[in-house]
Formats: sequence, structure tokens, C-alpha cells
Amino acid sequence: MTSKPVMWTGVGLCGAGAITLVVVAFVDLGRADQAASVTGAVVGLVGLALALFAQFGGGSNPVTASTTASGDGAIAAGGNIGTASTGGTTAPPPPPSPTPPPSSTPSNGGVNASGRGSIAAGGDIGSASTGN
Repeated sequence: MTSKPVMWTGVGLCGAGAITLVVVAFVDLGRADQAASVTGAVVGLVGLALALFAQFGGGSNPVTASTTASGDGAIAAGGNIGTASTGGTTAPPPPPSPTPPPSSTPSNGGVNASGRGSIAAGGDIGSASTGN
């Protein structure tokens, strides 16, 4: 469930509660006072429970995608790789960039580098050398 329907449900319930308390106040002020006290206590306890739940429990942990590198000299990274070298060679320096590179969001899927000297990244690769 997205947060907008929950928000609008909360707004609707608050509005209905306020209208109910105003109507009851015109009919019987003592009963409106008691209803407001009980409603305030219930809303306070629900707010405390939601705050504790948000802080300590029920937080969704992101699923960690698998990152595997199989093969001689294989390199795999779930995020960005600045410079990578396989095959026993020194990686070339990254090319100069006149503008800052756009930041990319790492892939949510798995990253798999399989085979001799393979390189794989979930994000950007600045410079790579396979030594072949």
C-alpha cells in the first residue's frame, strides 16, 4: 500500500472526528468533553505504537542482490567501479572528463562476472583492463 491512501484515510478520520466532537458539543458539552478525552488518549497511544514500530520493528530491509565473480581474475561489484584490472596488468588511468560524470544508482538486480578476466558492475565502470 502506498502512503497517499493511508494519508488521506487519516485526514478523513481526523475530519470526521472533529465534526463529530463539534456536533456532540452542541448537544451535550459534558459528553463531548469525555469523548474528546478518550479520543485523545486513544490517538496518543496509537501514535506511540506507530512511532515505536517505525523506530524498532517492521522496517523493510532491502534485499541484497547476489554479486558473484567466477573465473580466473574475475571482478564483480554491486555498485560502481572506478578502475579495474584483470590479467596481471596495470589498469589504464581513467580518461579525463570535462564534466562531472552523472551519478548512477547501482543496479537492484544481481551482478555476475563469469569467465576468465571478466568484469561486471551494478553501476558505472570508470576504466577497465582485461589484460588480453
